[in-house]
Amino acid sequence: MSDYRLLVFDWDGTLADSISRIVESLRVAAEICGLPQLDESALKGIIGLGLPEAIRVLYPELVDPSSVERYRAAYGAHYNRLEVQPSALFPGVLEALEGFRNEGYLLAVATGKSRRGLDHVLAGRGWLDYFDITRCADETASKPDPRMLHEILAHCGVEAGRALMVGDSPFDLQMAHRAGMDSVAVGYGAQSLDTLRRESPKLAVECFDELRHWLAGGANTHSMKVDLHVG
Repeated sequence: MSDYRLLVFDWDGTLADSISRIVESLRVAAEICGLPQLDESALKGIIGLGLPEAIRVLYPELVDPSSVERYRAAYGAHYNRLEVQPSALFPGVLEALEGFRNEGYLLAVATGKSRRGLDHVLAGRGWLDYFDITRCADETASKPDPRMLHEILAHCGVEAGRALMVGDSPFDLQMAHRAGMDSVAVGYGAQSLDTLRRESPKLAVECFDELRHWLAGGANTHSMKVDLHVG
């Protein structure tokens, strides 16, 4: 077991293979609201932010509160319809999480989802009590503000130096840096590893199993065949 005590995970694109559903829901909401359709890279580029922050980036001209709420409602309704059958976990995630729990790690989620949205998908898996703590963008500050990580650290009684943030967006890695935490970039979600390496993660992986093996070998090992970038 590594020197880390607490593992914090982003949800969409890190644990759950839900990026395509998010993109589809953003497009459906835009169509319902009569907004221009944006390309996929722009839509993926806001994944990780809270929805209000994402809307401001995608559609800065959308300033009327009722119009913003209409977009939010359309997005949420479509996404929840898609999530009646929960998005699949990425390969190796379930086995790794079970292994981490058995090894004594504390587990947390820090997500740009709303509390209602996260609880909806957790309930679909029977996971409402699975993690030691979960924090959502609408009950604290959106990424990359470090507030949700500070709250997770305080709840778990863990120092920042003994916690690790795992995510697929620059916002995840920036948040970890601002909280004084190490981070791991995963390259199978919303953004490529080339993009994520710019944020100097401690580790960059292409599959979740690589994280598990790295932690099993100790946080300072360099023997694994993974892309290490020590910042």
